[in-house]
Amino acid sequence: MKMPSINLNENELADFDQAIRKEWLVTNGLGGYAASTALGINTRKYHGLLVAALHPPVDRTVCLSKLDEEVCVGNDIFCLGANEFIGVIHPHGYRFLKEFWVSPFPTYRYEAEKIEVRKTIFMPYERNAAVAVYHVRNSGVVNSEIKVYPVMSCRHFHSVVDRRANQLCFNQISRAREVELVFSQPSATLVSRAITGTFSCNSNWIDRLRYQEEEARGESSIDDCFQPGFFEFTLPHEHESKFAIATAVTENNGEAIAILNEMGNSINEIESLLARELNRKTTLLARFYETHEGVTAKDWLSWVLLAADSFIVKKGERKFIIAGYYWFEPWGRDSFISLPGLMLVPRRFDDARKVLLKFSSYSKRGLIPDYIDDKTGEPAYNTVDATLWYVNAVLQYLKYTAAFEFVKATFWDGLKDIIDTHQKGTEYNIHVDRDGLLEHGSRLTWMDAENDGVAVTPRAGKAVEIQALWYNALRICEILAKKYGENALADDYSSMADKAKSSFNREFWNSEKQCLFDVVDKHGADQSVRSNQIIAVGLDFTMLEKDRQNLVVDFVMTEFLTPYGLRTLAQSDPRYRGRYFGDRRARNLAYHNGPVWPWLTGPLTKAYLRTKGQASRQLKFAQETFLFPLFSQQTIQGGLGAISELYDADLPYAPGGCITQAWSVAELLRAYVEDTLQFRPPHEKEVFSPKTV
Repeated sequence: MKMPSINLNENELADFDQAIRKEWLVTNGLGGYAASTALGINTRKYHGLLVAALHPPVDRTVCLSKLDEEVCVGNDIFCLGANEFIGVIHPHGYRFLKEFWVSPFPTYRYEAEKIEVRKTIFMPYERNAAVAVYHVRNSGVVNSEIKVYPVMSCRHFHSVVDRRANQLCFNQISRAREVELVFSQPSATLVSRAITGTFSCNSNWIDRLRYQEEEARGESSIDDCFQPGFFEFTLPHEHESKFAIATAVTENNGEAIAILNEMGNSINEIESLLARELNRKTTLLARFYETHEGVTAKDWLSWVLLAADSFIVKKGERKFIIAGYYWFEPWGRDSFISLPGLMLVPRRFDDARKVLLKFSSYSKRGLIPDYIDDKTGEPAYNTVDATLWYVNAVLQYLKYTAAFEFVKATFWDGLKDIIDTHQKGTEYNIHVDRDGLLEHGSRLTWMDAENDGVAVTPRAGKAVEIQALWYNALRICEILAKKYGENALADDYSSMADKAKSSFNREFWNSEKQCLFDVVDKHGADQSVRSNQIIAVGLDFTMLEKDRQNLVVDFVMTEFLTPYGLRTLAQSDPRYRGRYFGDRRARNLAYHNGPVWPWLTGPLTKAYLRTKGQASRQLKFAQETFLFPLFSQQTIQGGLGAISELYDADLPYAPGGCITQAWSVAELLRAYVEDTLQFRPPHEKEVFSPKTV
């Protein structure tokens, strides 16, 4: 199975402003990752060669910030590293960078004075560890050396270090080929080891590093890092050398060294480890193409499949979905919107089951958590839609597995409790109103940005997609009640759904604009025109008749469609923001008030094909109009091999937010495979049949 590749040549790398915005990401299946830019300059506090999840999948901690190299030829020193400080970049090692590629791991190729240095970075799966493998060719006539300086820290990835105000507390232990830092706050042991070569203790602080992306975002952007010394390797003339530097971190002394020993102490063992990691990814791709016969392997599709894998993380036997890299934790809403695309389409049914099980165990008064806090690991419940997306995910799981008995034994009581508690009323003013629609408090939908505790898009009352999800959940539970022989309960759910449908059509139809209102409350309808309404057509069950479905799809495509997805607010609205930039306050004002969110392309594709038909002409239109611009263009922009969280609503539609987002990747993949390629879930008809199990 051929690996996809993204290559930047010398001319492309010479365009500094463009190259520094191209970011790569490698993940380890625990929530940890390695990430930087194509130029090797860290532009975010979230960048680092080892950002470990000390309590998987959360508590992400920057441990190894980077490795900076210098080549010594006689009395000449060529610095290959590059760091940005306030007002200056020093040194300018990127000027020696001749090529950079990701396939799927990042590789930098430098040339300086007849010495070529290739550095490839990877992470062993399910280990808080990272490895840099070096291939160096000395074509000169004299022996030379290369020194590699590890730049270290031990800080939560949302924070930075000012050693004058919050000094890192640690002890350093240096050995012949390795250096160990034992930190007290947080408690962690970080060990870097050279595979061949030696370590020299020559400690130094690198103060006042500047992260330009954080500065532009109005976040903490000045950082101090520790340099404990350097690894040194001899480069014989007219000779090719291979060596590596491996780094591991654990909470307990001794475990990090044990991980390094397990990884190997020779270059052959390290290269075998790299081959295993490549094979794991190759197997992921091969499994997909084998189970989807006739699908042509393409680089962009392979990148999307690899990106899908990056969000799936584990802790013990439990599985989670990271909502986005770099800074998102596991989120309930994001997990269950993403689960079909990330897990069901690639046939990872056991992973899907584990995610459903874990979140169902968190259920409290009929609510699934909004997110699991990265610092505390505690669930937060301030959401109305995570629970409803969870119900939908159970249906999608059944469509792929037909595991009715498992769902009955494991989830059915919880699903009934969800309907019951929502009907009676639960936290955050979530309750069924007299009209049968679901009322809720402020800032509980996916449009949840706030400034100073005040919701930017409050949407309190009855939001359009919440009603669609509530109706969908009622019909799902009606189906299951019939399957499980609980006919009286099925009738109750059916009556509730019918009432909600009648009220929805009466209260939400905007006859003037021939579309749906976004929110209805006790004062009437909010006149905002938003793309959320597409979800009312893009679920398995819809409250709208065919003519209104068509009108909604036509309106959404006319009003909101861009090459990269749907805008979140009409351009005519005074709150519309065409660009997502600035400090946190400015970004929050824009977040859901204009910017394009690719995940909405999923329900758009499903709604379009539902209303316009599924002949080859419509399937081709959906692919070329909704999906291919993102697949073919955005996987080589911003986050390399990924789909960003959002895009500016105005030209040139610059990427913003997280460089790779679970539901962006998942819903595009699901829509492509299920909807446009027509690889329908194998048990779909069985799920919707009236037969009792």
